[in-house]
Formats: sequence, C-alpha cells, structure tokens
Amino acid sequence: NKSANEQLLFSDSAEMLTDLTGTLVNTISYVLIGFAAISLLVSTIMIGIITYVSVIERTKEIGILRSVGARKKDISRVFNAETLIIGFTAGTLGVVLTYLLSIPINAIVFNLTGITGIAALNPLSAVLLIGGSMVLTLIAGSIPSKMAAKKDPVIALRTE
Repeated sequence: NKSANEQLLFSDSAEMLTDLTGTLVNTISYVLIGFAAISLLVSTIMIGIITYVSVIERTKEIGILRSVGARKKDISRVFNAETLIIGFTAGTLGVVLTYLLSIPINAIVFNLTGITGIAALNPLSAVLLIGGSMVLTLIAGSIPSKMAAKKDPVIALRTE
C-alpha cells in the first residue's frame, strides 16, 4: 500500500475532452428535441383551431348537407378529409424544403470540413414524416369534425 504522496495519478485529457463533448452534444440534442416537441404540440393545437374556425364559418353549408340527406359521419368525413389534405401538403412541403436545404448545407459543410453527405434525409424517413404529419392533422381535426357532425340541421340553416 502506497501513501497518497507516492501514488501516480494518470489523467487522459483526450478522453476527458471526448466525454465533455459527448455530454455537450447530448444536452444540445435534448434541448432541440424539446423545442421540436413543443413546436409540434403548438402546431397540432393550431390545426385544431383552424379546423374549428372552418366548422364555424361553414355552419350553413353543414345544415344544407344535413338537410339533403348527409349523415353525421359524412359531415365528419368532409372535415377529416380536409385535415388529411392539409397534413399531406404540409408534410410534403417540409420534406421538399429539407431536400432543397440539404444541398447548400452539404456544400457549406464540405467547404469547411471536407466531410460529404452530412445532411441527408432517407426516403423512408421522408415518407414516415409525411405520414406522421397526416396523422397529427387528423388527430387535431377530429374534435372539430365531430362537433360539425353533431350540428342540428335546422339550427345550422338559421345561422347567417
């Protein structure tokens, strides 16, 4: 057993720097994931609000459709179809912008570091992102579409 004065301590600064960098990258990643989750939640709520406003603005149209024989689920399907179209359009726009922005990002990173293909979007991921966008908009529009389906046709036709 050696005393504290006789012990040799070895410190690997490269490993310590790697651990510190890894911790920093993980922390930044968690913060960015948090911001993305908050953004996704807010946008889902906003899509629900937009669909609700659409239902309110089209109350007379809902009354006419119900009076000519449209069932409650037919009215609900109209608004669900609209939200799916919005989700598809938004998801596709996001994927196209990602592909377009990856070109200059890759060029800048290559010029600075010599690394190629740092920004890339897998086609399967792109399809999943579009599908996820459609599912989120469908979820956001489900409550307003149910509200539209429950409107009484007589009361809906009286609105101005």
